[in-house]
Amino acid sequence: MRQKAKRIALVLIGVLFVLLGLIGFALPFLQGFLFLAIGLMLLSISSARMRTWLESHTRRYPKLHALVGRIERWVLDIIGPVE
Repeated sequence: MRQKAKRIALVLIGVLFVLLGLIGFALPFLQGFLFLAIGLMLLSISSARMRTWLESHTRRYPKLHALVGRIERWVLDIIGPVE
């Protein structure tokens, strides 16, 4: 039950950040790219499909791919494993 609650919370927070990122592209005072990146990373932790998409789109850029991996490990160290 606790794992399911973590997964639901990650999806909700991830969607919220993606929405803030999309709004941020239109508003000059909101950092759209930053919110969008955080949201996609949170969604990739909770969703295998999003993880595959993020892997395939960052693999062309090794530094970005390594950064995404480090941030994902950091987030998983904080919240624990999500199944």
